[in-house]
Amino acid sequence: MKLEKYIRDIQDFPKEGILFKDITPMLNNFEARQDFLHVLLQSLENKKIDKVVGIESRGFLFGMLLAQELKAGFVPVRKPNKLPFSTLSASYTLEYGTDTLEIHTDSINPGDKVLIHDDVLATGGTAKAVCELVEKLGGEIVQLNFLMELHFLKGRDKLKNKNIFAAITY
Repeated sequence: MKLEKYIRDIQDFPKEGILFKDITPMLNNFEARQDFLHVLLQSLENKKIDKVVGIESRGFLFGMLLAQELKAGFVPVRKPNKLPFSTLSASYTLEYGTDTLEIHTDSINPGDKVLIHDDVLATGGTAKAVCELVEKLGGEIVQLNFLMELHFLKGRDKLKNKNIFAAITY
């Protein structure tokens, strides 16, 4: 199955000049979801994972599936004031603005082997902020997984010395 056929382009979303990669056609197709999950899991063969960190909100979808398959804990990283317990926060720059993410302070233990998952690697700001949060809590980042990477935005440049995998690269 060609994974790209389940990603739809939406021009000028969320603002003019942005070409948004919409994953909802893939989410609506059981076989496509299974194929994406299989590809993501293959990239993790022989790697120990204690926690899967899913980035709000589309990172929750496959993050939870990966945690289930890997028999690992799931850690949601959310926008400010969405988590009810004590949190750490990090701010970052998007290709179309700035934002902040938070993680519970008790969600990752020192030495935990961590997989970070999100839907898209674009400029790398979001992923870099989450890496900082995980590392502040003492987690060891094993890999960053993405459904797709927008290579032309050079997000990998912000994630030097990190193991990165994307099921699709544009």
